[in-house]
Amino acid sequence: MKIRRIRAVTRKEWKQIIRDTRSLMLSLGIPMLLIVLFSWALKLDVSNIKTLVLDRDKTSTSRAYIERFAHIEYFSIIGYTDKYSEIIGCIDAGEVKAAIVIPKGFGADLKAGRGAEVQLIADGTDPLTAQVLVGYVSAITAVFSQEYILQALSRAGVTVGKTPLDAQVRVWFNPELESKNFIIPGLIAVIMMVIAGLLTSLTIAREWERGTMEQLISTPVKVSELLIGKLIPYVELGLIDFVLALLVGTLIFGVPLKGSILLLFVMTIVFLVGAMSLGLLISIVAKKQVLASQMAILITFLPAFIMSGFVFPISNMPLVLKAITYLVSARYFVTILKGIFLKGVGVSILWAEGILLLVFTGVILMAALRIFKKEL
Repeated sequence: MKIRRIRAVTRKEWKQIIRDTRSLMLSLGIPMLLIVLFSWALKLDVSNIKTLVLDRDKTSTSRAYIERFAHIEYFSIIGYTDKYSEIIGCIDAGEVKAAIVIPKGFGADLKAGRGAEVQLIADGTDPLTAQVLVGYVSAITAVFSQEYILQALSRAGVTVGKTPLDAQVRVWFNPELESKNFIIPGLIAVIMMVIAGLLTSLTIAREWERGTMEQLISTPVKVSELLIGKLIPYVELGLIDFVLALLVGTLIFGVPLKGSILLLFVMTIVFLVGAMSLGLLISIVAKKQVLASQMAILITFLPAFIMSGFVFPISNMPLVLKAITYLVSARYFVTILKGIFLKGVGVSILWAEGILLLVFTGVILMAALRIFKKEL
């Protein structure tokens, strides 16, 4: 293997990339567009839930309970009603996501110590929002109930000390619980996987379709020199995409970067080489640009999005899918990005993911070198 030949192939490929201005602009612009769109659209934070209230009790106690929902960001009380049918109509029409129904005798039952019930109606077509709603209402109700009991005891002249058990909750790494802080690092991995696969999936196929592969075959360039020379420009282009994505995530969306930038770039290079080697392998097998691009989307985007742990927790998947996830390099890169971005951990924690990423890269690159034949 000679460096001079690799450089010659690399220069040729860079000229091809620069000559195709539209593809170059798309390869640089699409990652930024996807990150901005996904980061704004894919939000798991639940706030300002439109809520309707049916208060059949209409006492100071019921009004005090409703007030607990009026002054927090999670709920937005848009109105009150006296009819249960109106709640059904509003939820069916999608005008509200939740309704709180306070039965008649709510305040009297509390004062008599008989216990009272409150009904929450949640729109289950959005399971995530409904689940969060149940948690919020349960927490608010528990606090209200505890305070009501303490006030009643105080009015009765009973001295009340501190609550026997007090949970001090501390959330590490993402204390504000903002979804963008864990969505954007995972999103960068998925987008880099897709872009890397699409960019290199057309390289060999394009040479075959344009008839220039015969000229390359007639040169003394070896298979390894040809593939590595073609790989280098796209890895460099992928690094430019990664830097732009990193700047958008940290500067525009404010995602914290707590770990080592050097380690981040080293792991990114390993990941890009593996992802782009996969694209080369697809291009070698397909030999047609249309088929290669379709295969690249199927083999890179779907596994990276579904089985990387970016959106769906791997621990909740069936055993068969769990086993398949070990073949998805984006799984390891998502873990690495979240560890470096949010936790600030280093090689001592991420060494296993780094080794598995290296193994994936080595296997795919060797497969591409073996399958490609420098012959007609």
